[in-house]
Amino acid sequence: QVQLVESGGGSVRAGGSLRLSCLSSGRNFSSDAMAWFRQAPGKEREFVAAIAWNDGRTYLDSVKGRFTISRDNAKNTVYLQMNNLNPEDTGVYYCAASQIFSMVKRGYNNWGQGTQVTVSS
Repeated sequence: QVQLVESGGGSVRAGGSLRLSCLSSGRNFSSDAMAWFRQAPGKEREFVAAIAWNDGRTYLDSVKGRFTISRDNAKNTVYLQMNNLNPEDTGVYYCAASQIFSMVKRGYNNWGQGTQVTVSS
């Protein structure tokens, strides 16, 4: 079993930046695929970014060039650096872990509790 704890959410103005962190415990972090999803009010949870054990990365098209996912295996932590935020990025951001690299929710069976990101115009 994997425990995931997110931090770093908050409220910013459009154009601002935030860095989310997700601390993982309970399994060999370095071999896991890690991902970030987000859920806006009244909408489905959507994929944002994922990073594989070998640092392969993929992103939702609308965040490419603005968001960067990275990992520090020594700290069992995955990050999401978010720059040039806009109001459409508002939502609860969830960290997820899997032994399989995936861009869909059903590919992940370990989830954090989420952290709120609010971007005002």
